Amino acid sequence: MTFRRTLPAEWAPQSAVMLTWPHSGTDWADCLPEVEPVFRAIARAVIRFEHLIISCEDEACLHREAQRLTDHAQEHGLPGRVIGVVAPADDTWARDHGPLTVKTDSQVQLLDFGFNAWGGKFHWQKDNELNRRLSEAGAFGSVPIEPIDFILEGGSIESDGRGTLLTTSECLLTPSRNPSCDRTDIEKLLANTLGADRILWLNHGYLAGDDTDSHIDTLARFCAPDHICYVACHDVADEHYSALAAMEEELQEFRQSNGKPYRLTPLPWPDPIYDDDGERLPATYANFLIVNGAVLLPTYGVPQDEEAIAVLTEIFPDREIIPIDCRALIHQHGSLHCVTMQLPAGVVER
Repeated sequence: MTFRRTLPAEWAPQSAVMLTWPHSGTDWADCLPEVEPVFRAIARAVIRFEHLIISCEDEACLHREAQRLTDHAQEHGLPGRVIGVVAPADDTWARDHGPLTVKTDSQVQLLDFGFNAWGGKFHWQKDNELNRRLSEAGAFGSVPIEPIDFILEGGSIESDGRGTLLTTSECLLTPSRNPSCDRTDIEKLLANTLGADRILWLNHGYLAGDDTDSHIDTLARFCAPDHICYVACHDVADEHYSALAAMEEELQEFRQSNGKPYRLTPLPWPDPIYDDDGERLPATYANFLIVNGAVLLPTYGVPQDEEAIAVLTEIFPDREIIPIDCRALIHQHGSLHCVTMQLPAGVVER
């Protein structure tokens, strides 16, 4: 018997969030004192609402961080929330090397898609093995994990939980990921593995400083089955203006499965942030994480932070909005959603 698969929306009930901890063997080596507090802030916020799976390169790091977070959880009457595993990793982008979880009737299954660091841009072999190592260590309980011979990062797709995926052609059609697959091949594979009935392809939109070839989670996000929020730039002098205006027009043309247009909410456009070499960094408020009862929102120490909090409060009136300063993260060209991967209800049961 064949069971229909669905990829839950991010707002569906969750059991845990994954974090892959930075270490001295990663590109974070020179800024660990700045970035580790960001990971701890994310971890403490997650623990309030669900379990946290933390993996570290070495045992000393795991003992230090897991114990610190366990103590924090116990102080707040939340024992047993932290699951720690020693596992090698090339980097920290759990959104892209973490597993995708599908539901089949009342069951859940982890899918371990291939990861090649956004088309071979960086080292990736350890990250590509991480899900298997976590599974063997019991981090995912008894939930089976299925390897999928296809390169796919979690940050490249958005699901409405009802069979519609939102993605970008710039990312999924890049030859350095799956060179033998065209758009039709990819649509068939996503239908078979994730239960996608429809795929909405954005052909425009990018962020300067982004290494992912325009991941959708930096540009546009489902907030509900009928609602999409997106980054919008209204400064005609900004290098992003034309591409994001074209993306906005595409979003306006998209239709739900019932033929109705989507509700669309533009997100604030943060002031430009540059690194020491003058490279613009990919600050985006679209890179938020939805957890049980809350939304973790990246902020960057710019005037638009307060407006972003207000907009997210309006979009998610029934969830607590928790701002987390992620300016340190964007110096490695990602943000809050990029370093996390949620696991739906039914995966971690403790």
